[in-house]
Amino acid sequence: ILGFSTPPGRLSMMAFILNALTCALGLLYFIRRGKQCLDFTVTVHFFHLLGCWIYNSRFPSTLTWWLVHVVCTALMAAIGEYLCMRIELREIPLNSAPKSSV
Repeated sequence: ILGFSTPPGRLSMMAFILNALTCALGLLYFIRRGKQCLDFTVTVHFFHLLGCWIYNSRFPSTLTWWLVHVVCTALMAAIGEYLCMRIELREIPLNSAPKSSV
């Protein structure tokens, strides 16, 4: 069903890309570590590959399927790492003790 020539194919590809963007937000919420984003992303896509293989009873062999998933994996990992690194690199407040008024 994935392909550029049909509207359902284009819609499916856009759904995969939007899913990668929302999963990058999930990386920010659940993982919160930039170094672990790539591992989690590859693991999620590997389990998706296994699920597709079991559901269809055959290994995915179309080029468009692989291209869409490679692009989605790269998007999810890159955006997730960017978001997590922004949180990790925030300035740490050093003067957190309450001030006394004497």
